[in-house]
Amino acid sequence: MVRSGSFSEEENFHRQASFGGGGSRNTSPLGRMGSRNTSPSRQKVIKTKPRGLDEETVATFTKYVQPDIHMEDNIWAMLPEDLLNEILARVPPFMIFRLRSVCKRWNSILQDNSFLKFHSQVPSHGPCLLTYWKNSQTPQCSVFSLPLKQWFRIPCTFLPQWAFWLVGSSRGLVCFSGLDGLTFKTLVCNPLTQSWRTLPSLHYNQQRQLIMVVDRKDRSFKVIATSDIYGDKSLPTEVYDSKVDKWSLHQTMPAVNLCSSKMAFCDSRLYLETLSPLGLMMYRLDTGQWEHIPAKFPRSLLDGYLIAGTQKRLFLVGRIGLYSTLQSMKIWELDHTKFVWIEVSRMPPRYFRALLRLSAERFECFGQDNLICFTSWNQGKGLLYDVDKKVWSWIAGCALQSYNSQVCFYEPRFDSMIY
Repeated sequence: MVRSGSFSEEENFHRQASFGGGGSRNTSPLGRMGSRNTSPSRQKVIKTKPRGLDEETVATFTKYVQPDIHMEDNIWAMLPEDLLNEILARVPPFMIFRLRSVCKRWNSILQDNSFLKFHSQVPSHGPCLLTYWKNSQTPQCSVFSLPLKQWFRIPCTFLPQWAFWLVGSSRGLVCFSGLDGLTFKTLVCNPLTQSWRTLPSLHYNQQRQLIMVVDRKDRSFKVIATSDIYGDKSLPTEVYDSKVDKWSLHQTMPAVNLCSSKMAFCDSRLYLETLSPLGLMMYRLDTGQWEHIPAKFPRSLLDGYLIAGTQKRLFLVGRIGLYSTLQSMKIWELDHTKFVWIEVSRMPPRYFRALLRLSAERFECFGQDNLICFTSWNQGKGLLYDVDKKVWSWIAGCALQSYNSQVCFYEPRFDSMIY
């Protein structure tokens, strides 16, 4: 059964703070008492609070501000329904909640099939970072929009208390897992529409490593459960298919010594890193079989993350170097024909030192569509690398909300259904 929440408590959310300027010198006119700003290019920080989602915009510095244009009410009131829906479908998803307060007609737009049809045909809003954590057992969820460079608070009180681990996101859907008493459970939801569904129980009640993939053309999603989270038991691989609403049993992954619980799904194949035998374990979703790939890791690799790119590209990201003064971060791509890792990029030293000041400092790495994001728990920073453009850049205004935040890429979409 699919359940749907509401935004009735939307006015009670606290405004999100922008973490980008912590510790910097305050040069704004409001921060210097008695001084006068004579620069025509510096504008005040504009703060607004839309319905449903909270935001705080960053300061903009422009030489000229476009004045508001008077809109003729009678013209907009006469717009055909299809044309209006096509216009609204191109509005960033987070702004839709502000527009819903305009009138009753717009307030019910998320239930309008015509709007959802147009929304499904427009390009994605762009990459976002979704952070999830629990504050005094209360779930908290925020999304940082890379195109808008803003934080948005998404209400997630509709989630059950047992939803503790953020499994991942795919095509607008987000997967969570957790323990309800002694029972391991999994759910899939759309945070924007607050629709969600608890999946049937696994055949083996054990905490598992999970990954979710969505097929928008087939209007379905699958969840793959590999070995148990502690690696103590050999369990059959289980695959949930939303079209039949049940888990199916497949081959047990051969006994291996996993070097990381991180997985990557690329070209209908699931990849895991192994130390013994050295290389990768690959699970074929179409055949339900496991295979070993003898792709030896680069020398002096300290920790590695598998990242799935577009067009069958599989990346390995990790630190190398035995001593802190000689460490660096590199990115390799797997040659699927020769089974070797080929270096494609190295993090510039200035970024590496700013992101990881200590050799043992913890960091996370995840990717989407040839974008690789690095986050440092201690430094509270986000670094983005575009594999295609070969560009490194700090994510302006982005920082982790809490030391125990779980982060993943997220594509906000209203038309992502819990099939």
